[in-house]
Formats: sequence, C-alpha cells, structure tokens
Amino acid sequence: MLTGLVVDYAGVLTDPDAAGLFAAIDRLRGRGVRTALLSNAAGGGTARARLSRWFDALVFSGEVGFAKPAPQVYLLTAERLGLPAAACVFVDDSRRNVDGAVLAGMTGVHHTSVETTLAELSALFPA
Repeated sequence: MLTGLVVDYAGVLTDPDAAGLFAAIDRLRGRGVRTALLSNAAGGGTARARLSRWFDALVFSGEVGFAKPAPQVYLLTAERLGLPAAACVFVDDSRRNVDGAVLAGMTGVHHTSVETTLAELSALFPA
C-alpha cells in the first residue's frame, strides 16, 4: 500500500502549473499520506520555511551528504517519513533520479507535465 509521496523541487514544484501539484499534495496529506520534499540543493534556507506547510520532511542533499540518484538518499527520506521505501512514490523530472528511486524500492513517476503527473498520482493514490 502506498502511503508516502516524495517530490523533487526544481523542475517539478517550480513548474509554471505547479499550483495543481500543491493542491494534490494538500489533498493527499488530508487523507493521511506522508509527504517529503527531496532536493539535490545544498541546503534548505528560505525554501524550508516556504515549503514546510506541505511536507512532513524536507531533505536536502547538501545537508545529508547523499545526492540523487544514490539509493541512500531515498532510503533516508523514507525513514524520515517513518515508512519503508516500498510505501513511497517519488516524483522527479529527471529520469535518472526516478530510476534511482525505483532501484531503492520506491514507485517512480517521471514528471513531464503537471497534467500527466496528476493523472499518475490519481491512479497510484485512488480516492
């Protein structure tokens, strides 16, 4: 059963139509899905304060010492959500990073547009 959602920042949440993704994250959290932001950025800085309302965990590669697509960063993120990797869906605009998440045990969604990502999330987390 999928109970966690892990989302990349740059390229996904910076998409011009990302408001739909933020709304979906809100809906999923309301249904008890645990959420995390996973970014290869050096650190959280102002992003932490701005994004924390949507996420139960914020993981920045520069703070944890592992970067996508290393399996350790996905496993650490799942651990911070209190979930096994197999319970998590990972969304990223980089196919390489999605492949890394899948190798770590997560379900991967390659973000190419907000519309297709929302459709995939709806299928993976049915109401």
